[in-house]
Amino acid sequence: MAKNNSSADSGKKSWFQGLKVEFGKIVWPDRNELGKQSGAVIVVSIILGIIIAIVDILAKYGIEFLVK
Repeated sequence: MAKNNSSADSGKKSWFQGLKVEFGKIVWPDRNELGKQSGAVIVVSIILGIIIAIVDILAKYGIEFLVK
């Protein structure tokens, strides 16, 4: 007795069709907007890196001051 897999196959097809519809709803940024967003990410990353470096240096000197 073989099982009927048509419902499983239709479920997969339905899922892929839904996925295709959802991908169609995506609004991709244009070249100018992508450049602005990339620049913002780079600037914020650099600023956060500098802040973390300053806090790290202050913590290092604070610990050395307490130990000595």
